[in-house]
Amino acid sequence: MKANVGGIDKILRIVVGLAIIGWGVMEKNWLGAIGIVPLATALINFCPVYSLIGFNTSKEKEEAG
Repeated sequence: MKANVGGIDKILRIVVGLAIIGWGVMEKNWLGAIGIVPLATALINFCPVYSLIGFNTSKEKEEAG
């Protein structure tokens, strides 16, 4: 797994993940567990969807050649 999540993308994922989890806790709704997905992808610096579509926000770009 090569890092494909970086900088601002990572910060936004953490904020959104925590907000969704917080909403779930406040509303006593298990759907708040969905917030684990953006939080996990931010912490491991890898998004499987980005790999599928060839998108990369990380500064670690693939080397040409």
